Amino acid sequence: MKRLCVFCGSNPGFNPAYREAATALGSLLAERHIELVFGGGHIGLMGAVADAVLRAGGHVIGVIPHALVARELAHTGIQDLRAVNSMHERKALMAELSDGFIALPGGYGTFEEFFEIITWGQLGIHHKPCGLLNIQGYYTPLLQLVEMGVKEGFIPESHRELVLVESTPTGLLEKMQGYHSPATAKWMGLSQT
Repeated sequence: MKRLCVFCGSNPGFNPAYREAATALGSLLAERHIELVFGGGHIGLMGAVADAVLRAGGHVIGVIPHALVARELAHTGIQDLRAVNSMHERKALMAELSDGFIALPGGYGTFEEFFEIITWGQLGIHHKPCGLLNIQGYYTPLLQLVEMGVKEGFIPESHRELVLVESTPTGLLEKMQGYHSPATAKWMGLSQT
């Protein structure tokens, strides 16, 4: 993997473990010569992961809508900041630039970004690994919701494999390196064509 996209909170959260995980992930990406693609902000966990990559000598690409640049939220210390017209353009460019995706703890925006990219994987639009960094069980309730979707027949059982889960950056990157996309149709009862 040359580049990984990281979705995460523009807030730091209350638990210091979240910022520690963002910093550890950023350092690890730089150490492994994996470029960071992220939302372009200097605040919250977004800023923490980018700062860690930069401190370790890695490369960072930020993608941010003009409206957020105007609010002075853009990270001015990164090498490659790309301003786009909308959130839709932001997500499309981040997906295009990236070889995989990781979600750190975050809120509505992080959930939405991660589930959109998972849906694209489910539909076969991409075959890239998608992982949740489940710091101190932050994503456990979300994973329980996915299990309910499987149990109730809304998510094919094999599509559990679309979401890689680990509690450490190293463990998650190792899982992502060996990822193979499941070859199951999104619609249950239909064969893959």
